[in-house]
Order: sequence, then structure tokens, then C-alpha cells
Amino acid sequence: MFITTKLWNSDHGYETAIKACDDSLKRLGLKYLDLYLIHWPVPEIRNESWDALTRLLKDGKCRSIGVSNYTIQHLTELLEDADVVPMVNQVEFSPFLYQKQLLDYCEKNKIQVEAYSPLTQGAKLNHPRIQQIAKKHNKTPAQVLLRWSLQHNLVAIPKSVREERIKENSQVFDYNLTSEDMRLLDSLDENFRNSWDPTNQP
Repeated sequence: MFITTKLWNSDHGYETAIKACDDSLKRLGLKYLDLYLIHWPVPEIRNESWDALTRLLKDGKCRSIGVSNYTIQHLTELLEDADVVPMVNQVEFSPFLYQKQLLDYCEKNKIQVEAYSPLTQGAKLNHPRIQQIAKKHNKTPAQVLLRWSLQHNLVAIPKSVREERIKENSQVFDYNLTSEDMRLLDSLDENFRNSWDPTNQP
């Protein structure tokens, strides 16, 4: 089991962030978190919060730390002063929101991109191109989207509470998409978001 939790938007600031982590550990009955993320790039004090996460890492209360919904702008600002580079940037990512520049930036700086809503919350599973590739490989559309994520070296985090869906989502390691499949899927980008748009955050 790998435990991840996040610093909520109302808990930004150095001392507040440390207390928020301590409170999370107490509620979970744990001595440390596997991953602690800043949920959103709240302006003005987000770098103070990152300093707090760095302290929590050094104190052993977190095994890894990262950010969520950070754009290239937010990461560049953070890296100018940070002692520790985020290990993870969790962002919305799918063929329909193919943030290639952000992915390239994170890879260059050794930041692992973690993809939430990799299945577009089901909104694009019936897209003809997805259906076509799924049929070709005898896989489901969801399995195609997850395989695309894996072949872009993303950590995909699909959400499901149904046992059969969880099992389906795990059956993506026995095949590969071809380079042509990947090219076709990459071309589906239309800046489609299910969630917030962090590019509007200064």
C-alpha cells in the first residue's frame, strides 16, 4: 500500500503546512506518508509551503514530496529557490489533454508526472479512434488510454470503486501500442479538461 495525501488550499504557509501534515498523520494513524503533495499552486505563499514540505521530508514524516496542478511557470518559479526538486507533479493528463511541453519539462527536471483523470471520467471512451485501437488490440477503451499513459512514462491513477473495473484497469501490461497507435492518440489533444485549469493561476 502506498499512502498519498495533500496539503489543502486553506493550509498554505510554513507553520500551517507542517501542522496540516501532523494532523493528517494523526488521523491516519501513521508515522509517515509515502507521498505528500501541494494540491494547488496558491499564489504568494506556495513557496513557503514547499519549504515546509522540504522540512517534513528531512524530518522523516514524508518519504517523498511533490506538487499537483503545477504548470511550467509554477515549477520554474519553485525551482529557482527550492532545495529539493518535487518528485511528482500530479496533473490532469490524457490524449485529449496531451500536455507535451509540461511532460518534457518534468522529464528534463526529473519530476515524475502523475496523471489524474487518465480515462477522461468516461467522457471520451466512445471516441471512434479509441474504439478502433481498442478493437485492434482486443482491449477496452479504458485499457487503451491507460496503456497510452504508461508508454509516455506517466503514473496513471484511474479512480474506481468497482472490483471488475479495478481488475480491468490492471490488465494493461500484456501488450504495447504501436508507434502509429501512439501518434494517432497524441493527435487527439483538444485541451479537454474535466477539472480546473491551473494555467489561469498566477
